[in-house]
Amino acid sequence: MTCSPALLRLLLPLLLSGTVRIDGYRPVIIVHGIFDGPKQFKTLSLYITKTHPGTEVSVIDLYDNLASLRPLWRQVQDFSQAFDSIVRKAPEGVHLLCFSQGGLICRALLSVASHHNVHTFVSLSAPQAGQYGDTDYLKWLFPDYVKRTLFRICYSSMGQKLSFCDYWNDPHHRYRYLQSNTFLPMLNGERPHINMKEVLRWKKTTTKIFKHLNYFVYQLFPIFSHFGFYDVNENIVEMRNQEFYKSDTFGLKALEARGDVELCVHSGVKHVQWHSNHTVFTSCIEKWLT
Repeated sequence: MTCSPALLRLLLPLLLSGTVRIDGYRPVIIVHGIFDGPKQFKTLSLYITKTHPGTEVSVIDLYDNLASLRPLWRQVQDFSQAFDSIVRKAPEGVHLLCFSQGGLICRALLSVASHHNVHTFVSLSAPQAGQYGDTDYLKWLFPDYVKRTLFRICYSSMGQKLSFCDYWNDPHHRYRYLQSNTFLPMLNGERPHINMKEVLRWKKTTTKIFKHLNYFVYQLFPIFSHFGFYDVNENIVEMRNQEFYKSDTFGLKALEARGDVELCVHSGVKHVQWHSNHTVFTSCIEKWLT
């Protein structure tokens, strides 16, 4: 069977634009979290290939395990290179699935990309509004410190060389967070600059993160995962009342207004199980990876 010249003229623009898919599912790129590596995502990769046979799944093998403590901007630079090498081979777009600390790395690498073809960004239990609270790994690293004193380490030049300090957001020390944290306040468009032109440049750049996304899916665990966070009294301020949302500093409000933001909530799932829980996969992830 052959196509008529008229039919070819009709189909060619659609094929070139990527509207028509001819080679199955879009590739999936996975970015791991703190103290993780590719081996922790074998179960998730298996879920994807079983439900969507033939899907190319790439778990980026960088900054694994203890190396995940390196400064986040340094990690973003190297993850970005690996990301670019994959997306160049996927003209119809890719899906970006990022767990925990990896969710911040992914958001940052998109913000510094000159262009990207990410179709769906799944932020899986990532502290998108920052972290404040005791966790098992913090107790292991700093057994003599609790959440109310960790800012002394994180908001120092040495502390900013540790990845988790790059998103440590102490609501009781907001000024020091804005002045000393060199990662998350910039990513959220919160950090003031002496040169206001720099603020405008960063806002313009970070807005590109969501401008070309079709969907942004994020999971609720903990409250920080869906852009809510504490005020100074440790009351939760939900996403729509956050200043970075109301000012739309990086395009989240605009994306939600388009109907392209989805929140998937599950209770009783431990943080380290979000990427291997089958119920989470079937209800929150599977349908987006087409």
